[in-house]
Order: sequence, then structure tokens, then C-alpha cells
Amino acid sequence: MDFMWADTLLAAERAHVLRLLLWGGGSTLVGTALLAWLHIGRRRSALLEQFGLQTAAWGAAELVFAAISRASLVPRDLAAATRLDRLLWLELGLDAGYLLVGLTLVASGWALGRRLGMVGAGLAVAVQGVALALLHLLLAGQISR
Repeated sequence: MDFMWADTLLAAERAHVLRLLLWGGGSTLVGTALLAWLHIGRRRSALLEQFGLQTAAWGAAELVFAAISRASLVPRDLAAATRLDRLLWLELGLDAGYLLVGLTLVASGWALGRRLGMVGAGLAVAVQGVALALLHLLLAGQISR
């Protein structure tokens, strides 16, 4: 990792946390709106219900994580910047795992008799994995310059 000035790194981290807050808030809003739409219209869809539940739950967790992260942002020295870089690559590995778990749920749900609730949950997990990976890759690209 090339050396980056502490204020530039802090600005990149702040932007990353803001993007996480926006993604988490959007996910929570979309998931909750989908569940409300199903409930108000008395619609039945296991796929949409599980997609909405997973999307809202992941969004809420991302909001909590981003809020805690935002409160603890401070300028970093070189050792702390190196730890951030390594943590970021660990998170990218976890994001890939989320995608694989989601795809496994989709394939399993489909293979086990078209269990659409499982398919919906898997799709939501896969979407979250891809989105988080993109957000983490964006930060990794910024701090790797």
C-alpha cells in the first residue's frame, strides 16, 4: 500500500461510511416498503416476503455498523492505515462468501421443490454481497493509489 496522507484517507473513509449509510438506509426502506406492500394488499408471495425480510434486516445491520464506524473515525497513522487495508480485504472475502451463500440458497431452494421463500432469501443475500463488495472495492481502489 502506498502512503496516503491521513486527512485524505480520513476523507475516503468518511465517504465510504456515508455510502454504507445510504445503502443500509435504502435497503431498510426498500425491504420494509416491500413487506408493507405485501401486507396492505394482502398479497401472498413467499419469495417477495423473504426477499423483503432479508433486505430490511441486512439494511438495518449495515446502518448500525456504519453509524458505529462513523463515530469512531479518526486520522490514521501508517500502521493503522495498513490494518484498515487488510481489514478491507477481509471484508471483501466475506462479501464473496455472502454472494456464494445467497446463490447456494437460491439453488437449494429451487432444487428442493421450488421453495420460493428460500429463493427470495438467497437472492437478497446475494444482492447484499454484491453491493457490499462493490462499496468495499471502491474504497480499496481509493486507498491503494
